Amino acid sequence: MTDNNLQKKVAELEAQVRKLKKSNLGLVFEDKTEDVVEQSKTKVPVLKEVVKNRLDLSAEYPNNLMIEGDNYLALSVLNYTHKKNIDLIYIDPPYNTGAKNWKYNNDYVDKDDEYRHSKWLSFMRHRLNLAKNLLKDDGVLICAIDDNEQAHLGVLIEQLFPAHEQHAITIIHNPKGVQGTNFSYTHEYAIFVVPKNQKAIGDRSLSEDEIYVSNLRNWGNESERTDAKNCFYPIIIKDKKIVGFGDVAPDKVHPKSANEKQKDGSIYVWPIDEKGVERKWRYARQSVEEIKDILQIKESRGGVIQIMIAKDYGTYKTVWIDKKYDASEYGTKLLREILPKCDFDFPKSLHTVYDCLFAVVGSRPHANILDFFAGSGTTGHAVLEMNKIDGGNRKFILCTNNENNNGGNGGIAESVCYPRIKAVINGYKNKKSEKVAGLPSNLFYYQTDLVDIEQIHKVPDDAKIRITYEAGEMIAVREDTLDEVEKNEWWQIFESKGKLTAIYFKEDKAKLAELIAKLEKKNLPTALYIFSWGKNEYKGEYSTANIRVEDIPEPIIEVYKELNRI
Repeated sequence: MTDNNLQKKVAELEAQVRKLKKSNLGLVFEDKTEDVVEQSKTKVPVLKEVVKNRLDLSAEYPNNLMIEGDNYLALSVLNYTHKKNIDLIYIDPPYNTGAKNWKYNNDYVDKDDEYRHSKWLSFMRHRLNLAKNLLKDDGVLICAIDDNEQAHLGVLIEQLFPAHEQHAITIIHNPKGVQGTNFSYTHEYAIFVVPKNQKAIGDRSLSEDEIYVSNLRNWGNESERTDAKNCFYPIIIKDKKIVGFGDVAPDKVHPKSANEKQKDGSIYVWPIDEKGVERKWRYARQSVEEIKDILQIKESRGGVIQIMIAKDYGTYKTVWIDKKYDASEYGTKLLREILPKCDFDFPKSLHTVYDCLFAVVGSRPHANILDFFAGSGTTGHAVLEMNKIDGGNRKFILCTNNENNNGGNGGIAESVCYPRIKAVINGYKNKKSEKVAGLPSNLFYYQTDLVDIEQIHKVPDDAKIRITYEAGEMIAVREDTLDEVEKNEWWQIFESKGKLTAIYFKEDKAKLAELIAKLEKKNLPTALYIFSWGKNEYKGEYSTANIRVEDIPEPIIEVYKELNRI
């Protein structure tokens, strides 16, 4: 062995030791090289729209995205277009069961592969490292998993998300069970990864039989008027409806009864109990109007009116047991109702995904939701259902490859995920030939494409020019202006939702003034991306009241350089 080779070997071993020392949580695995990660050192991904798959129904609807391609490449693109812009990531990755339903470097990983766990952990680490950059500061990751990798995944998440806490929710998704050597397995997990010391999980809507109805009047210890003076006020009833709330009564005012009839026919209901003791409402005057919608009127046989509170929400529990989580009934069978000829392995119950998403974004009507293991598209379907129910404008991004599903017909993206979302948006006929109404929204379909840049850490000038010419649709996604309205050898223009995006391709600025005049004439907020060799060369020179100037391609290259350092 030569001195140079020996020094190189020593350096490699030292690097391995440093890496092992960093694994302070005890998760040590052999990081397996992945082709797509290596490929990203000499090629950078961009997006190309498949226009024939576009569903552009109305400017009033959200613009949802579907990206076909390896999800490592899709996540790389999203690091440029959506960094710190995602409220919720929900993923259902391969469970690494050894059932030949997952490939690593184009080969199926079976149960006898001695590096099965290392390959899976390497695969997940690469993608989670890219995904964590996309989450907002209060963003949440949810990862579905089963016992094959749940323990390993938990430690990996601990390492990658040190500022987060994780909660493993058990979901009974297969009541019939799958028989193992010793036990019949009926459950899987949804690991919620939430920022520490933040209230990230909302309230759960209760079913009818769970709703708890109780008296709004307080009782027990510290329940009298003197314990909270701002909780003693009348609730005004008229025509058997709550029409308002009176002011807090002065200390000297003592109502003669719990129900006082007024001259206008209304009734003042006070928190006075059956023995005439002045008590207090459970909500102060300044906050009671917030719960008006869940208050009820109860009239006793003697005609005494009481005010009841019906609590129709509660906290989420860590074990979810309900027939609606059955993946066979509300996953496989539902998918076949939508796509009768589809044969897809193990789709999630729509209700499982819906409830996972709702826990985080039920109170965020404008949330961005990402699923980079989109599979059959259940996440997109759940988002559309949620928007229908509460009138929200949530948007989804679905990323999936187009490999053949194990036992399926055709590629996952083109024969399962896209047709399902299209059918749900437009409406479809079920097996009984009954029309199921559509859930209108917009969908823009992209494929990842690669631009040869020779080497990411030293991109030559001709490669920078290639990136600029190929990055238009990716920039349009970044700006949410998805309709191309003009393209020539000098520039490309996109427009959507009252905004413009333009890309000026050339170092030669001979036509730039003409483009700016064209953009100013539109009188719309505009993002103008100008080719430059460096950074911030033209912002001061060309920015106007309507036009925000950005550089290209250096910021794109910087993003990809950083990803290759991770």
